[in-house]
Order: sequence, then structure tokens, then C-alpha cells
Amino acid sequence: MVIREIKNSDTENLARLTYQVENSSQYMLWEAGERVNQPENYLKLIERIRRERNSVIIVAEKENQLVGYVCAFGGSAKRNNHSAYIVIGILKGYRGQGLGSKLFNELEHWAKHHNIRRLELTVVTENEPALSLYKKKGFKIEGTKRNALYIEGEFVDEYYMSKLL
Repeated sequence: MVIREIKNSDTENLARLTYQVENSSQYMLWEAGERVNQPENYLKLIERIRRERNSVIIVAEKENQLVGYVCAFGGSAKRNNHSAYIVIGILKGYRGQGLGSKLFNELEHWAKHHNIRRLELTVVTENEPALSLYKKKGFKIEGTKRNALYIEGEFVDEYYMSKLL
């Protein structure tokens, strides 16, 4: 397994991975089939993120296929450019095997070298596997976003979590 920063040549693999993750997870923001997964859209995203000092996409690759990612989107103002919002996705068959921890380890290494002092994310309160990973990696619950998402006919809450570096 290789953990590394994304490259422009990963465009099609990232589009495929995102599609697969969204189709196998009930807790991602985008529902299955809701996002337009065109490789050219991902190329624009990758190029934009590679230009930003405080944003990154880190991927996990196995046998030339991407199996997981963690994205950090840095703040765009002087007052919040030390902070990054995190999104993580892992293929179903690779969950629960330590890959999330490896992705977060690489993200923290990157963050410390790019003057990022705060990592933040949201997680559905019922998503126990993700919540367990985030707590294990040192994230703390800051509050609850009530009725934050509408999933399968019900409103669900999210925790707002952060880790200070």
C-alpha cells in the first residue's frame, strides 16, 4: 500500500474511487449517483488544490488503483488559512484495516509542514466506525449540528470535531 499526494494522472482513478465510496457508504454527504463524476471535474479540483499552499488530497494506492483518500481544504482568508476542513473516503473492502489511520498520519505530517494548526470535520453521530477513528486520531467533539443531514427519510445530527496540531 502506498500513501501519497495526488497527481494529475490520478484523475480517472479518483473519479472512480469517489463514485465507489459514495455508492457504498450511507454517511457521505453526496448520495449514490448524485454527483456528476466526470474525470475533467476532478482534474480541475486536483489542479486547484495543488496550487493552494494549505490544501491537499492524499490517496492510498494498491496495485495501481486508488482505495482511499483524505482531502484537506484550507481556509481562504488570512484569519482561517491555518485551518483545514477534512473529508475522508475509503473503499468498503479496505475499511477497518488501519488505512484511515495511515491516511490521517500522512495528513498530519503534511499539515505540520504547511502551517496548518487546526483540522476539522463533521461526522454523523451514528457513524460509530468513523467516530471511533477520529477519536483515536485525537479529534475532539466541539458540538452538535442538529438535523444537519437528511438521510433515508430522516434528519440526522452531526458532530463537529477538531484536532489542534
